[in-house]
Amino acid sequence: MIATYKEYSFPDDKGYKPIHVGKDLELNDLGICGDNSGDNISFLNKSFSELTGIYWAWKNNESDYVGLVHYRRYFKPIIDRSVIVKGKGVASSKDLLNLTKNYDVIIPRRRCYVVDTIQSHYNNAHYEHDLKALEAIIAECCPEYLTSFGVVMNGRCMSPYNIFFMNKENFSSYCSWLFQLLFKLEKVLPYKNYPPYQGRVFGFLAERLFNVWLEHNKYKLKIKRLPIKNIEGENLLLKGIALLKRKYLVRK
Repeated sequence: MIATYKEYSFPDDKGYKPIHVGKDLELNDLGICGDNSGDNISFLNKSFSELTGIYWAWKNNESDYVGLVHYRRYFKPIIDRSVIVKGKGVASSKDLLNLTKNYDVIIPRRRCYVVDTIQSHYNNAHYEHDLKALEAIIAECCPEYLTSFGVVMNGRCMSPYNIFFMNKENFSSYCSWLFQLLFKLEKVLPYKNYPPYQGRVFGFLAERLFNVWLEHNKYKLKIKRLPIKNIEGENLLLKGIALLKRKYLVRK
């Protein structure tokens, strides 16, 4: 799936399927498949972000393999360099599928923080009490994951963006675990009173939870990490300034 909320250029590759995430909240019809059919949580998109597309695929898609990228973020090309988006090459679905001969899960390369741990970075950028509430729910629902939660939170590296590619069985296992936690958390967080950026809390937490799931299952899964291509590029200076603002000024 290519999660998008706006019109964009998409790969000419039959393995990719653009999904209008949050379509239930939009009047604008992008002319592509939406996440608001069948069993869905499209109406929660402002707080769940691309997870509404992930949930839709879990409940409504019967493909043998499932993946998610963003309209502007893809895996970098591997061997096949014929798939182009806005003049830049991205991984073909054929190449990703070929990797599953040797790997169970394909994810982005880790992003590592020099100063912060994953936990302190989250607390600086978001609300600390949300992370504490999540840990309490993990302790209640699946305490066997607490050790992995601690390893990830006390580490300095994680795979970001909720981007992945895996078979249906692993995808279903992950979603069952993820959404039981998030739906319990949704009942106790006052996220509807958060400003828009912080309101995307469940998407932010899911990035961390995906790494917790991978850590807990690392001896069962063969994991391949690939670099990510941002079609629009990244301004590292602006990202650094934003990080400092979140760390030392008022969070928005």
